[in-house]
Amino acid sequence: IWIFGMFIYLALMMEAFFGYLLPWGQMSYWGAQVITNLFGAIPGIGHGLVQWIRGDFFVSDVTLNRFFALHVIALPLVLLGLVLFHLSALHEVGSNNPDGVEIKKHKGPDGIPLDGIPFHPYYTVKDSFGVMVFILIFALIIFFAPTMHGFFLEANNFKPADPTQTPPDIHPLWYFAPFYAMLRSIPDKLGGVTTMGLAIAILFFVPWIDRNPVKSLRYRGPLYKLLLLTFAATFLVLIWLGLEPATISLAKLGQRLTELYFMFFVASWMYTRPRSRTGFVIAFVVLMGLITIYDVFNYDPTIKAMTVYSWLMPLVYCALFFLVPAFFTRLNEPQPVPERVTH
Repeated sequence: IWIFGMFIYLALMMEAFFGYLLPWGQMSYWGAQVITNLFGAIPGIGHGLVQWIRGDFFVSDVTLNRFFALHVIALPLVLLGLVLFHLSALHEVGSNNPDGVEIKKHKGPDGIPLDGIPFHPYYTVKDSFGVMVFILIFALIIFFAPTMHGFFLEANNFKPADPTQTPPDIHPLWYFAPFYAMLRSIPDKLGGVTTMGLAIAILFFVPWIDRNPVKSLRYRGPLYKLLLLTFAATFLVLIWLGLEPATISLAKLGQRLTELYFMFFVASWMYTRPRSRTGFVIAFVVLMGLITIYDVFNYDPTIKAMTVYSWLMPLVYCALFFLVPAFFTRLNEPQPVPERVTH
């Protein structure tokens, strides 16, 4: 289910990217120019790959035509197929529940899970309500605030595309902003593209990273709940950074938040099963050592104070989520999980 869901997520990202070029405005044109240029960082095949994606040496009518075909015909069909596979996988293993109980573990004489409920009318009513809430919010935005003060539709994109005039600040819309912030915060182009790609690719491996037998957040330890809350806050700040103009201070903050983003997955893996105190201490030393080495090799005397102060962010993060559980194990202990679904 998770893998199919991630493929749906990737397809939606591609759908959004291809559709963003279609208005043929300033931000559409230059956004496509910047994003397609990223593939040029791939050693060996990058230059040819960029031309293959665009269909030309630069973003042109050929690019617009093929992006339109992909956006309107190809990707919707792919999405439809992925949704069908996703529902088939859901039918095979069953839905989750707030207690994280395996509902197929206890079955009646007829083979029906004792803790399960029929899809209809329970899930159909629930999903119908969710769809109505979404349509209401969608209608409010469309009819009363379609641009959302530039957050959904930028003012520059109402200007026709002009290849001779580059906008002063090119940035994607909010749904791509966190990954763009990671890309922009890494000085090396190939390093930035690799980091952005890994930030998306690592999400595919979440079921193998977090193998904790306690599947419900309700019964996880308080430290893991704080870890997840910190991850969500990190992602939201990265969205804000991706929408702001590029500055040295924001780039350094983006680097630190990118480090915290990836350290969440390391901590999740560490919390999968009980670890020794030595294991947590080693993880702390290795992570802080790698971050310090990176800072040394990318030392810039003009931002010396900023580098030192920002270094405290991963230090506090690692101390809280790696050293604290090493010495206060109760903060990471789960609560007793019920065998059956509670009401």
